Amino acid sequence: MTQPSFDDRTDFDNADKGFLGTASQPQITDGAGRVVWDLDAYAFLHGEAPDTANPSLWRQSQLAAKHGLYRVCEGIFQVRGFDLSNISFVEGDQGVIVVDPLLSVECAAAALSLYREHRGERPVTAVIYSHSHADHFGGVRGVIPDGTEVPVIAPSGFLEHAVAENVYAGTAMNRRSVFMYGAVLPKGAAGQIGAGLGPTTSTGTISLIEPNTYVTRTGQEVVVDGVRIVFQLTPGTEAPAEMNFSLPDRRALCMAENATHTLHNVLTLRGALVRDPHVWANYLTEAIELFSGGSDVLFASHHWPTWGTEELTLFLSQQRDLYAYLHDQTLRMLNQGLTGAEIAERIQLPPALEGAWHARGYYGSVSHNVKAVYQRYMGWFDGNPAHLWALPPEESAKKHVEFMGGAREVLSKAGAAVEAGDLRWAAQVLDYVVFADPGDTEARALLAEVYDALGHGAENGTWRNFYLQGAAELRGNKAPTPIDSASPDVMSALSIAQVFDSVAVRVDGPRAWDTTLTIDWNFTDPVEEVRLELANGVLVQTTAHDGSDADLTLTLTKAQLLRLVATQSLEGITTEGDTDVLTTLFGLLDDTDPDFAVVTP
Repeated sequence: MTQPSFDDRTDFDNADKGFLGTASQPQITDGAGRVVWDLDAYAFLHGEAPDTANPSLWRQSQLAAKHGLYRVCEGIFQVRGFDLSNISFVEGDQGVIVVDPLLSVECAAAALSLYREHRGERPVTAVIYSHSHADHFGGVRGVIPDGTEVPVIAPSGFLEHAVAENVYAGTAMNRRSVFMYGAVLPKGAAGQIGAGLGPTTSTGTISLIEPNTYVTRTGQEVVVDGVRIVFQLTPGTEAPAEMNFSLPDRRALCMAENATHTLHNVLTLRGALVRDPHVWANYLTEAIELFSGGSDVLFASHHWPTWGTEELTLFLSQQRDLYAYLHDQTLRMLNQGLTGAEIAERIQLPPALEGAWHARGYYGSVSHNVKAVYQRYMGWFDGNPAHLWALPPEESAKKHVEFMGGAREVLSKAGAAVEAGDLRWAAQVLDYVVFADPGDTEARALLAEVYDALGHGAENGTWRNFYLQGAAELRGNKAPTPIDSASPDVMSALSIAQVFDSVAVRVDGPRAWDTTLTIDWNFTDPVEEVRLELANGVLVQTTAHDGSDADLTLTLTKAQLLRLVATQSLEGITTEGDTDVLTTLFGLLDDTDPDFAVVTP
């Protein structure tokens, strides 16, 4: 296996290049004084890697933890290290264009304040969302004051994907994000040291201002505040709605999150739609053809820039080859009959890619990306009939433990496996014991030790965080999920159809089997008519009425609908018919659990 040289300090030089200063106050707080980001949290990341950290991940974390305002090139600046992502500032004739305003309002406001401290009180003249993930739009109200109207530019499909991801499966994604980013883990050499893509996620207020300008085609050119911008749409890459863009007069290229200093995720561990590495690679080829020759610097919404036309072209080419190789080799081997898990054990990257620091698996990994490619093409089933109707985890665990001679016998053998360094197997069998009897304190303690060891050895930041968060929860240290991505701004951005979709996915089907009801919704702002029908445990929305009367008719605004869903209050809403129908519907909805169990049944 090829290992890049730790003596190569190019990344450190680039990460420090253009540094202008950082915030004098290290803690960023919300209105209640709660700390949502601490710039000093990673001050321990210096010197050689300790025994509790993979040296390669330690190096990446040192780079990602650097924070402050940096000059990218003439008229382009970045604040890095104030959140998981970067915020970029492109200076125009009258003010500054903000690119990707972080995850939290508080962090974005602090970053803008730092920029202005060094560059003057320039007004924000536009905002660009490069893609539909919350860490690239959530802080927008920290840079656009209330009542201010400026161009808000986003790729086609942005709003639909941004709000759907954060609402439909948002509860489950947020819970798993606790594991993936390690935001509630203690920061330290034996704890959370980063997430590979950045330090971790901030825990402030998530906002959203709806875009008013959409990019609908590659090659689309706009001039904003005197700055010429040429866009490349890249749907289906790192996000369902994403775009790169060139600033040709500055000879600068922004690659959004499509090319960063790590192997990215084909399927993120927090959960998402499986991405298309084939399309991703093709769009990187297109970016090279369109922009690389006319660019002197490449910057992105994570990590540090790459300077030099030759250097950035090589960087993009290797990033392209990374996704193309994983895609093509997975397809080659699955067509030979190998499963995703088998391919993940066999595949090895070419030496030129293994030897490139930016191609290491700090955020995505070769192992879980290969399985994701398999899943994209073949689904969850590997073709083995024994796996077609397997027992669910808790029941399977009890039978495994019984077959293996009981919990004490499993613990004895697992302890021997730990002593022999066979940690993957020890984790698997100890998980059976914990799921068979979550009250078995000895099994929980030993499994937590195994998770610690696996985490400390992991090169991948998100794997480390999953292992260490799992260990913490096995020891009883379970913290509440710190963020709710379904913020008021996100909810208000839902279309009426999406609001009803978010209700439909909460219907408890079995309890609703024998209930039928019909509600007509007459909206005055925006003007729209919807009929909701509940039957067979399914809530269906339609605009086609058959002339039959509804059980209840409501006349209202979208804002009143959102309040009704949140509070079940009919205040200000005109009703005609049986309002008990609403009580029946709301009584059939399940509450979501933001803190559901992950490492125990």
